[in-house]
Amino acid sequence: MSRHGLHRLPRSGRPRRKALALGVIGASVVTGIVATMMPLLAADDTSIQAVADTTATRVSQDGDNAAKTTLATCATRCDGNPRGARDAVIRFAVTTLPATAVNIRATLRVHSWRAFAATVTAHASPVDAAVPRPAPVTPGPAVDTVTGVRPGFNEWDVSPLVTGNGTVTLALAQTGLETRIYWASTENRDPELRPRLMLSYDLGDRPAPNPTTAAATPPTPSASPSASTRPTPTPTASPSRPSPRPTPSASTGSGRCGEVSPELVPACGAWWGMYSPTSAADGWDHGRAVAEVEEQVGRQFDIVHRYHDFSGTGSNGAFPDPYQREQMREGRMMFFAWESRIFSSGKVLTWADVYSGRYDATIDAVAGRIRDTGVPVFMGFDHEPEDEPEKGTDAEFVRAWRYVHDRFAAAGAQNAVWVWTMMGWSGHYDRYAGLYPGDRYVDWVAYDPYNFHVCNGSKVWKSPSTTIGNFYRWLDEHGIGAGKPRMLAEFGTNFDTADPAAKRRWFEEFPAALKAHPKIKAAVYFNSPGMTTSTASCNMTMNHDAAALAGFARAGQDAYLRQPTPGGR
Repeated sequence: MSRHGLHRLPRSGRPRRKALALGVIGASVVTGIVATMMPLLAADDTSIQAVADTTATRVSQDGDNAAKTTLATCATRCDGNPRGARDAVIRFAVTTLPATAVNIRATLRVHSWRAFAATVTAHASPVDAAVPRPAPVTPGPAVDTVTGVRPGFNEWDVSPLVTGNGTVTLALAQTGLETRIYWASTENRDPELRPRLMLSYDLGDRPAPNPTTAAATPPTPSASPSASTRPTPTPTASPSRPSPRPTPSASTGSGRCGEVSPELVPACGAWWGMYSPTSAADGWDHGRAVAEVEEQVGRQFDIVHRYHDFSGTGSNGAFPDPYQREQMREGRMMFFAWESRIFSSGKVLTWADVYSGRYDATIDAVAGRIRDTGVPVFMGFDHEPEDEPEKGTDAEFVRAWRYVHDRFAAAGAQNAVWVWTMMGWSGHYDRYAGLYPGDRYVDWVAYDPYNFHVCNGSKVWKSPSTTIGNFYRWLDEHGIGAGKPRMLAEFGTNFDTADPAAKRRWFEEFPAALKAHPKIKAAVYFNSPGMTTSTASCNMTMNHDAAALAGFARAGQDAYLRQPTPGGR
């Protein structure tokens, strides 16, 4: 992953979520640092273990299949027996879905020890999974199919069969290979290998905003983005936060379409943003990097995201730089992600360093430049701190965040809109309450969801709704930042070699996913090949091929993502 004040600096020599595979993977950076990463797997979902399972078979010697440590599947003709078919039957009891659950996603995960050239299809089943040796039955309609069994967990999307709490019984039927495949059962001595049903869902307690009242017909995109699309507030000497609209709406975004709150919350719909890297070849021209993508998608982005360090000098540390000032003059909002490290040397600052006063001159200089812009800007401090153990404890992060926030306030930089950004990974759910600086110090709650697909060794393809829904729901359930607008500070998707149109569809489905999660008021695409190492099956950029670019451009034309402000987008 290359970086020159452009990407998040990888954390050297330790687990990292954003990875290519289940092993450790190195990614080169311009500073020569090697990143190792930990995958984000389907463990983000709620995991339900099976309550019963068995192998349905007519073969008498199979015995009591309800008590074996393995399940079996086989084709109708199996090992030379024309009546040797075997189906793996698994029953789950779903009890934890709330009454308001919508967009329920269910993934069946069953473990195989070996690879097989077989097709295995999931069906709903009337078979009693607790019976020792039930007979196979004619399966119902296919729900999902795996073509080519792999070692480890194989996954089937069985969402159509889970519509609420209750019992669901599934059967796996095999074709294409006339010998048995063995799968781990509920009796396997290793609990980690037992069948699981992974659930995620959204809460339907609030309807999505309807942008059609003010923006039924989105403006026609031009080949070159408009240079002026948002009214720029007049700079003020007052320490109060300037508002981009004369009649601000509430922080939650309530109000008439076209209004924007002092915290930069649109009254309806959501902002569309971009992080686009650059390199020495183009002189680190961040403005050009964004403009080139805008030309491809036929619109101007609402938000431009960049990463900065504590060096206090150059484009990395002395921000806003001239490119960013120009982008603000042209109507874009800036999102500065400020990291307590020095990009050029790789030096990591501790949070105790920050609140000790050692870097007060650096903090005050940045606060002064932010204040002098005279317009609201998004400001983040050490995004994804749960992945920064070398910087200190969770309590020290909170203390450092509050310290930086308060120095900005003392410098009169009340136009800084504070964005608290987490990974949103379920492995850190127990830490988020302790990492939250408090409502007085946070304006937006943000997280970084990705559909990595095979980039991290997982086979599961997550829809936009599944990708963004897990942490969204967790925030609802735990009340962290209640009432705050939410942002996808980074998001992205891989493509699918087996379905070349999948990435295009993913982008086309994205606006609907946002509408189903109405608290998300901004989404910023992380368009960097350095997110993972690009391979023949892994590329997270939105414009890696024409189909993906077309889908992304179409998403950006959705009325929900085209704020009805003067100038249009």
